[in-house]
Amino acid sequence: MTDALSATFFALADPTRRAILARLASGDATVTELAEPHEMSLAAISKHLKVLEGAGLISRGREAQWRPCHLEAGGMREAASFIEEYRRFWDDSFASLKEYVKTLEPRTDGGKPERKRK
Repeated sequence: MTDALSATFFALADPTRRAILARLASGDATVTELAEPHEMSLAAISKHLKVLEGAGLISRGREAQWRPCHLEAGGMREAASFIEEYRRFWDDSFASLKEYVKTLEPRTDGGKPERKRK
């Protein structure tokens, strides 16, 4: 990945990784705990965790022999900002559409609505 935003979207593109993030939203977990709901090996889960860690979405700590995973919410800030710009675009577009629809008058002869003349 060449930039953080691409790495984030790549990480979020996989449903297993999204499930891992959802689980971590409720608290730290070990690789074994994260693997439980998935029918895959610990090695496969570890690969998913490396992608998430590389994107800055999780971090791994050290507690004795355990390496708990922790959600890093800050890793999604850039993606959230990117998506927010498009949400504003669509909100503005729908507001314009709503205003246009208000200019239409229903026809009494059952045909298509006519545009109100100003």
